[in-house]
Amino acid sequence: MNDIDDVFVARLMTSKLHTVTPDTLVEDAAAVLLDNDVSSALVVDDDGSLVGILTTTDFVDIVAKSQPKAETTVERYMTRDPVTAGAQDSVSAVASLMIEHGFHHVPVVDGDTPIGIITTSDFAAYVSSPDAPSP
Repeated sequence: MNDIDDVFVARLMTSKLHTVTPDTLVEDAAAVLLDNDVSSALVVDDDGSLVGILTTTDFVDIVAKSQPKAETTVERYMTRDPVTAGAQDSVSAVASLMIEHGFHHVPVVDGDTPIGIITTSDFAAYVSSPDAPSP
């Protein structure tokens, strides 16, 4: 059986990405999350480079600070320059990073281009799978 340190992010990450741009209205970004039943959207610039992340947690801040249906853009609430991982990073290192910072989502990039995302749900699915290594 493989040791957890031998398992790479690419094995657990979700590669179907949902993206918005900094000038997307927050209500439109909320629709992206709800319509796709996901808890985060990556914020990309016109070149497709990662510039931020917007998560369901950010919507608590949005509701608290803005008028309902205000013409507010994602740029105001997104986390800029999010901590990222590479596809070949070990899942244990990324899990430790997530615990240390209290993150639930870590974009996976190749250079500046997002290629996936790894979330706490991905770890839960992995741990519950029959081929997960024993601690």
